[in-house]
Amino acid sequence: MKVALTGGASGIGAAVAAELTAKGHSVTVFDIHEPQAGAEHWIKVDLSDFAAIDAAIEAADGPFDALINNAGLPPRDGLAELVLRVNFFGLRRFMHGLTAQLGEGASIVNVASRAGSFWRENLDEVKALMSLDPEALSDFVTDRNIDATRAYNLSKEAVIVMTMAETQRKNSQGLRINSVSPAAVETDILSDFATAFGDKMTKNVARVGRAGTVSEIAAVIVFLASPESGWIKGQDIVIDGE
Repeated sequence: MKVALTGGASGIGAAVAAELTAKGHSVTVFDIHEPQAGAEHWIKVDLSDFAAIDAAIEAADGPFDALINNAGLPPRDGLAELVLRVNFFGLRRFMHGLTAQLGEGASIVNVASRAGSFWRENLDEVKALMSLDPEALSDFVTDRNIDATRAYNLSKEAVIVMTMAETQRKNSQGLRINSVSPAAVETDILSDFATAFGDKMTKNVARVGRAGTVSEIAAVIVFLASPESGWIKGQDIVIDGE
C-alpha cells in the first residue's frame, strides 16, 4: 500500500509508520516535525494553517491507498482554540483536500479518542462546531467558555460524528472511512492527559490494569487501513482495554 499519514513523527503515528514500513508499505508522513524513521517521504505541514495544509496536499504524490489522520494536540491550558483548530478543522481540511488523491477502494482512518465518547450527549455543541466558520473559532471558544480539556473532548466528539456523517458520501466515491478511539496510551504526552482528566484517567487505567501501548493502537489502525478490513465502514472502534 501507499499510505498518507499525518502526525507520524512521534507517539502512535510513529508506531503506525514503523508497522507499515515493516510490512513493506510506502509511507508519506505529513508532520510539523521530521520523522526519525518509518517514512519514505516527509512533507512538513502545520495543521493549524489552512494555507500550509493546501500546499502540503499540492506537494503530495498520490494516488494513496489509505489516509490515516493521526495528528493532534493534547489538552493543555491556554490552547483551547488551537486544539480545536488542529484536531478538528485541520484534520477535516486535510481529509477533504487529499480525497482527490485517494485511489479506488482507499481507506480513511481518523484517530479520535475515548474522550469523545459523549458525542451523543453533546451533539448540539458538536453540530455547532462542525457548522462553524473557522474564522469565528475564537468567539466560539470565548462565548461557550471552552477550556483546553473541553476543547480536546469536543474536537474528538466532532471527529467521530464527522466520520459517521461522511460514510455514505465516501462510499459513493468508492472510499471507506472509520475512526479509532484509544483510551490512555503510553506516549510522551500521557502526562498532559493525566493533568487534564485527573482521577478519572487514573481510575480508568487502574481498572483495566495499565495504559495501552502505541503498538497495540497502531495494529488496529493499520488493520483498518488495509484491504483486510474492507467490510468495516462508518465505525468508531474503541480501544480501551475493557
